[in-house]
Amino acid sequence: MSLVEDESPRLREVMAELAPLAGSAHVVGITGPPGVGKSTATSALVAALRRREQRVAVLAIDPSSPFSGGALLGDRIRMSEHATDPGVFIRSMASRGHLGGLAWTTPQALRVLDASGFDVVLVETVGVGQNEVEVAGAADTVVVLLAPGMGDSVQAAKAGILEVGDLYVVNKADRDGASALRQDLRTMLSLVERPEGAWRPPVLLTTAPGGEGIDDMVAALDEHLAWAQGSGALHRRRLGRARTEVEAVALTALRRRWAGVSDRDRLDMLAEEVVGGHLDPYAAADRLLEEVD
Repeated sequence: MSLVEDESPRLREVMAELAPLAGSAHVVGITGPPGVGKSTATSALVAALRRREQRVAVLAIDPSSPFSGGALLGDRIRMSEHATDPGVFIRSMASRGHLGGLAWTTPQALRVLDASGFDVVLVETVGVGQNEVEVAGAADTVVVLLAPGMGDSVQAAKAGILEVGDLYVVNKADRDGASALRQDLRTMLSLVERPEGAWRPPVLLTTAPGGEGIDDMVAALDEHLAWAQGSGALHRRRLGRARTEVEAVALTALRRRWAGVSDRDRLDMLAEEVVGGHLDPYAAADRLLEEVD
């Protein structure tokens, strides 16, 4: 995992060894606005999965510290009750300013955890916003957490989360307005056009600190996984995830080749020509690619 975060040159060799071992873990993305209790709900979900003797990994994407660039590690503190459990692995990763709620190294980190033999990998995102729905492409099942009093349901629709969730959970259900929020979500989800046979996301109520509703959440995750396996949706999602991962690795390698062939000064020179009107961006890009070739 450290090799992944550090973009180590040794990572290529490690990934080659891990490739045949990956593909069996159920990757569950957990997202939602800040303050809805994602870390508490994740901790309760870990406890429920461990009662079934499943090995669980948690990849918590923390906001980056503006001073060190590292993760703030808040999620590890909230999940400290699992720290001594050998069947649980918790890792915080810094988003490092990457939009989408995930760190850009998340796909490689998921591959490491998958190949390490975990039954379930939980990915907790920074917090969903209008651009932070990337978790939908990184997970087999996406859980969207909401809570009463965190803004109206129209804002949820604007944030795009009605298109990305496979399971919606109204956490902090002991608060006023939880049932109303659940009904609003059900109404809005019923308006989303879905093809025949498509998965219809359920909306559950939970109170994570006491564990209420968590078993229903686990059952819904099992149901979605079974549907995804039977319908082919699981393979399509993993195919899209692999495609995105390959593209990201290729682009990173290409940027490094630029640095090796032309260095930053060459890119700055081309940028100056674009600003001066001597080159258009497409011609400048062609010249840069020609140098790499």
